[in-house]
Amino acid sequence: MNRFIKGLLAASVLLTTAFTTVTVQAQSLRMAVTDIVGLENLQREYAPLQKLLSEKSGMPIELFPVPNRTAAVEALNAKRVDLVLTGPAEYVVFKKRSNAKLVVGFSRPDYYGSIVTLQSTGIDSMNDLKGKKVALGDVGSTSRHLAPIQLLADMGLKPGKDVQIVHVNRNVAVEAMKRGEVAAIGVNRTDVPGLTKKFSDQVFKVVARGRDLPNDVLLAGPHVPDAQVALMKKVFSENSDALIAAVLQGPDENQKFKGMAFIPNIKDADYNYVRKMYATIGQPQYANFVGN
Repeated sequence: MNRFIKGLLAASVLLTTAFTTVTVQAQSLRMAVTDIVGLENLQREYAPLQKLLSEKSGMPIELFPVPNRTAAVEALNAKRVDLVLTGPAEYVVFKKRSNAKLVVGFSRPDYYGSIVTLQSTGIDSMNDLKGKKVALGDVGSTSRHLAPIQLLADMGLKPGKDVQIVHVNRNVAVEAMKRGEVAAIGVNRTDVPGLTKKFSDQVFKVVARGRDLPNDVLLAGPHVPDAQVALMKKVFSENSDALIAAVLQGPDENQKFKGMAFIPNIKDADYNYVRKMYATIGQPQYANFVGN
């Protein structure tokens, strides 16, 4: 092969690479967040991240509000949305129903479920809960429903058989504990300080602490080109501190991410414990959102 032909081939490769890069950067991506309803709320929490991601990636990021988790997965499958930020319980359903691609994990420090009681109940161990009633949070919540119910199972108690499960508001559950109608409640780590402050006349006791839960995760639809997914991963890796600061500008919901890090090497197997939770509540297919 002479030098002229080699030169043409080299130029062709360079032009193709440049064209691909420009194409990837020019295409916009629509992003939804499953636990925030309404465009105004979504913009209040995620506009700083949207702006910075757009700037660093060269791809315009548009915020796309969804009313619930089911609508989010349907929008992903219909290609109306390209990126979805969601929790670990939602991820396994997204993966089952859409074969979504993992982009990056949003870690949540001290993210776990616990079984908590009052000092006055006389409950000292998980075995003391046998034959009693335990109040959990919203059906489908990773840390207030699925994690505590799995914790009961991990400790040898069969939910619904050894322990009666009810779903009520946390404050209502504490009042029920004070009256002796409920023996314990399932909460996450961030709930305990607030309950201690609100019910300052009570002494709370953690009976058992669950294992750390998997991360929240940013997903890409199966229709999103691998080149765009790779670019997004690179942007999060190279601009981690700035993007974390942008996330934490969200004044309300996003404060759960204080102390967070982005997890670039997140794997589907990281969520097998969540799949175990679905099996524990009698939904081993994890093909539908619980409580939605």
